[in-house]
Amino acid sequence: MTVPKASILVVEDEASIRVLLSQVLTEVGYQVRSAEDGFSALAELRRDVPDILLSDLNMPGMSGFELLSVVRLRFPSMHTIAMSGAFSGREVPSGVAADAFYQKGASVEYLLKTLAAVPPGVPFLPEEPSTGLEPIWVQPDLRLDGERSYGTISCPECMRAFSLALGDSNRLVHEADCIYCGSAIHYAIMQPVERVPVEVLQRARGEEMPRFGDLSRLDS
Repeated sequence: MTVPKASILVVEDEASIRVLLSQVLTEVGYQVRSAEDGFSALAELRRDVPDILLSDLNMPGMSGFELLSVVRLRFPSMHTIAMSGAFSGREVPSGVAADAFYQKGASVEYLLKTLAAVPPGVPFLPEEPSTGLEPIWVQPDLRLDGERSYGTISCPECMRAFSLALGDSNRLVHEADCIYCGSAIHYAIMQPVERVPVEVLQRARGEEMPRFGDLSRLDS
């Protein structure tokens, strides 16, 4: 009985290279899907997680540098291979979160050897299942003019932060779409704590607060 080869997600913004790689890898037995950039790749990962991610580094929108960093954080058991024509050699470029490197323009045989070197039979360890209801808590900007408040949200999918006009604070959980990758985000608004001046506290207690160095009153 033949063991099926690993599943691969090819991420490449140049259509001709993306199609060629997909065809070659499919012909040798790999299960191949493709994406045109980092954001499209994250959408594919939400649908199904492959065994190997083969990603270009220089892409518009979300680059391969960003994508590989996100994948390393969210899917630490996934095998990753970076590819680029801007770097030479076989070593993974410094600062790139990948297990291996394929230089564009090198032989297809070398790419296949790189893929074959990935340890077989290593199961992917998925994240803890999410109910989709766990909100991100957002601290609203304080506005005194009565205008709608804003807050900064960090997307748990693509790790990018953006400013968002917050919903009605009377509701507990709100939903918004990430402006970068489009994933749904649930968030809750933190209620600001009212700061009471020290003078108000003093009048309420009917006494003065002890000054620095005056510790005798604390012992009474």
